[in-house]
Amino acid sequence: MIMIFDEKGQGAAEYVLLFAAVIVFAILALWIYYSYFQDQNIFSTSEDLNSVRENLSAEN
Repeated sequence: MIMIFDEKGQGAAEYVLLFAAVIVFAILALWIYYSYFQDQNIFSTSEDLNSVRENLSAEN
């Protein structure tokens, strides 16, 4: 008895599952960090530079 296995769609299904998992992890990361970025001005480079300078001077 010869069994024929049709595995043509297996690779595509695995890629779809992998892509779905990446999307789920990306949405989860955005949900976790949403509150961090919600009320902050993320483009305040002068404040960021001052914060880094203060932390570096505090370590020395």
